[in-house]
Amino acid sequence: MAEKKKKKNESKILVFGGTGYIGSYIVKASIKFGHPTYVFSRPNSDKTEMLNHLQSMGAIIVKGTMDEHDKLVSLLREVDVVISALAYPQVLDQLKIIQAIKVAGNIKRFLPSDFGVEEDRVSVLPPFEAFLEKKRNIRRAVEAANIPYTFVSANCCGAYFVNFLLRPYQQKQDITVYGSGEAKAVMVYEEDIGIFTIKVATDPRACNRVVIYRPAANFISQLELISLWENKTGKNFNKVHVPEEEMVTLSKTLPDPQNIPISILHSLFVKGVTTNFELGENDVEASALYPDLKVTAVDELLDVFLCNPPKPVNAAFA
Repeated sequence: MAEKKKKKNESKILVFGGTGYIGSYIVKASIKFGHPTYVFSRPNSDKTEMLNHLQSMGAIIVKGTMDEHDKLVSLLREVDVVISALAYPQVLDQLKIIQAIKVAGNIKRFLPSDFGVEEDRVSVLPPFEAFLEKKRNIRRAVEAANIPYTFVSANCCGAYFVNFLLRPYQQKQDITVYGSGEAKAVMVYEEDIGIFTIKVATDPRACNRVVIYRPAANFISQLELISLWENKTGKNFNKVHVPEEEMVTLSKTLPDPQNIPISILHSLFVKGVTTNFELGENDVEASALYPDLKVTAVDELLDVFLCNPPKPVNAAFA
């Protein structure tokens, strides 16, 4: 059978962690842009419903484990771009992907599983620091292997944090505010994260660069977010502040990994680590690369919650 002719601007994209929270948005965006899209999944995955959904959209499901080195190499030789959206507990498994990419020798771009704060630029509490150090180790391994890369800092997943901060599904009068509530954070809708990620993964301008998702319309403080939500719902909420000192104490006294979430909240919403640094010479801001791309502002994201609220999810830390 003759090999299917590759279309212009088409890349074969392989996604690890494609059934996970952010990974599923990346896979859907890849399919939307017309790229042949492969999803690597464990043989015993319990994400059957998501796998079937992605397959129905056109994704090619490949079953295997990270320890099947030869299988990984063989699969990699069939694709152009590799994106890892593995959850934190699997972050060091990416070393196996890097080894396979080195052997395959044909990958045009690798995006490791970052998709959060810009880990090379932030100073955070020790539990979150240990979390980020694992991700930095992967970045350094990619650089040492001379693999063409794009490092992505997507900042805060918008729907995830709207659900976490406002808890609209609980219909409560009280809303917890971390610190003063005045620090700005960057909140980017997950659908936009998926679209940006596929765009930069195949864009020569993003090769061997750090790409930061920081559109101007997505800077917002907790107090501003609550005010917007009050205006849209016609309700007034009681703001219950958690002092910074209490958060720092909890980061020291909670057992691992329960100390990680409070440390992350401290970095994002007290220290404002997604907005408190200037972009460097090797950085590029995603929305500046694609000025014609419509980005969902936080105000518009809250409209989504009024009409069809995304379900709350829990991040995996263990």
